[in-house]
Amino acid sequence: MIEYSNQTHYLVAVDCIVFGFDGERLKLLLVKRGLEPEIDKWSLIGGFVSAGESTDEAAARVLKKNTGLDGIYLEQFQVYGKPDRDPIERVLSVAYFALIDIHKYSAQINADYHAEWFPINEKPALIFDHETMVTDAWKKLRYKAALHPILFELLPKKFTLPQLQVLFEEVNDMKIDTGNFNRKIKSTGLLIKLEEKDKSSSKKGAFYFKLNQKRYQSDFHLVLNVFRSSK
Repeated sequence: MIEYSNQTHYLVAVDCIVFGFDGERLKLLLVKRGLEPEIDKWSLIGGFVSAGESTDEAAARVLKKNTGLDGIYLEQFQVYGKPDRDPIERVLSVAYFALIDIHKYSAQINADYHAEWFPINEKPALIFDHETMVTDAWKKLRYKAALHPILFELLPKKFTLPQLQVLFEEVNDMKIDTGNFNRKIKSTGLLIKLEEKDKSSSKKGAFYFKLNQKRYQSDFHLVLNVFRSSK
């Protein structure tokens, strides 16, 4: 077997930052670490890359193994490689973030996997450099949400304007003026109003909307304009 001479070999891991939206809060999916060091402490969903698999394949594998989630939006965003990030030995971690509608995938997550959702601003202390990973992933989510259609991965196919506003507020960690937001989002033509109403919160109810896919693909930049104009 030919090897590169005089080169140190390192372990490669993957860590998945899974964001979910339940209609009210932006949440983070965490698990209890199953090995030393820091066993039983809260952790991102991660594991080592096996021989013969890509980092993408490893991320999908460890995510399914530890949470039950399969076939969800998953995107690589950064590599973490500080020499002392793992106290046992040198480990490089390739980080991914995922976005899901919690209700859509609730059946996949059960007690067998010991995974738990936490509001993004109320999460417990995390091991190693996982706090930094979450902060970086959240920043990436804000940027991508303003310029690309990934934000709608967190919503059901039909949703209300209050739900959409709450999602904007949770992702950007700020309050948005309701009247201004509704006016701006309607003016873009990005949404299609449905006849059906959600009456779970009031007798009057709120109309459901769905994303105008054709309009969004050609004018997705309008989401950024809505966000800037609704502060």
